[in-house]
Order: sequence, then C-alpha cells, then structure tokens
Amino acid sequence: MAIKYPSPRVTLYAETNLPTQYGTFRVLVFRNTIDNKEHLAIVHGTPEVHQPVAVRIHSECLTSEVLGSLKCDCREQLQTALRYIRQEPAGVVLYMRQEGRGIGLGNKIRAYALQEKGYDTVEANHKLGFPDDLRRYDIAALMLRKLGIHSVRLLTNNPQKLSGLSQHGIEVVERLPIQIVPNDLNEDYLRTKACKSGHLLSFQPSSIAG
Repeated sequence: MAIKYPSPRVTLYAETNLPTQYGTFRVLVFRNTIDNKEHLAIVHGTPEVHQPVAVRIHSECLTSEVLGSLKCDCREQLQTALRYIRQEPAGVVLYMRQEGRGIGLGNKIRAYALQEKGYDTVEANHKLGFPDDLRRYDIAALMLRKLGIHSVRLLTNNPQKLSGLSQHGIEVVERLPIQIVPNDLNEDYLRTKACKSGHLLSFQPSSIAG
C-alpha cells in the first residue's frame, strides 16, 4: 500500500555559486513545509523549459560521503552524477536529506548493526519496523518545477524514482543507468537491492561511470 503524505510546499531559501573539484555549480537551498528540512539543487548550465534535463535525485548518505564507508555505492554515484551533468549543456543533482532511504541516520546505523548479524539490508529495515524504502519524491518534483524543469532524463537504477516523479507531474523521457562497479563489501547489498527492491542492476561497469 502506498504511503499517503500531506501535500508539501517548497520555498527557495538561499542561492550561490560553488566551485568544486567537478566544476562550478549554482547551488540552491530549498525548504519544505513538511519538516523544514533543507534540500539542495546543484545546477549546471541553464535548463531549457521545453527540453528534458539530465537529473539525478540523490539521497544523503553521511556514512559513505563523509566517512568513506564501503558498505554502499552512494558516494561514487554522487560523484558520477556531478561529473555527468557537468558534461551536459545543463543538468541538476537534487541532494535530498533522506538518510538511510528515509529512516534516518540513527536507524540506519541500527540497521547496519543487524546486517553484522546476518540480515540483509531489506530484512534489517523490516526488523526495525520499517518498509524497504521510506523516501518521497513529491518534494523533489516541486523543486524541479521551481527550476522550470518539467521533463527529465533521470540518472537512476531505481524504478521507484521513475514512478515517483511521474506521479507528481514530472515527465521522465529516459532512464540513464548510473551503476558503479561493486566492491567486496557492498556487492551483497547491491544484489539485495536488485533482487528484493527491484533496482535495475547488471553488475557490469556503468557506461557513464567515471
């Protein structure tokens, strides 16, 4: 059964140019009326209103992106997405504050502890009383509309992101795979996402990676 959320609104709170190792991006901070979390739109170029734009919806992963965890591929996916949109005439990475597929940092660490006892990532979430994935995409869709974007070429392996955007009025005209070569510590995690959560993974090097 689909989870029904209150209808949010988003407002632009801050904006600046940010030089990074991947290039200089325009960074916009949006706040929403549901929980007042701040989500980022990392923008390259000027998206055209009538052209599909390369977009990545990326969920925050402190353990990977800050601590360098090898248990997932989130850091590498973020880096690949930033490199990819930088090569496009225009592109956007939405950095959504949805740690642990929406269950939060503390519960994510609790799930990791269960994985040490032999549970896979889906089983660990269920053991804690959560579904596989609590992330929402209505806020991301609102952010895209604020940027004047109504159709996208979406960098993802997750069918839920395709349907999530479509349900909230964003046309997905193409899916761009963004698969990272697994390591010894995250291959089982990625296989579980493919087998139990329906992620479109082939366990081959991504054609857009690097």
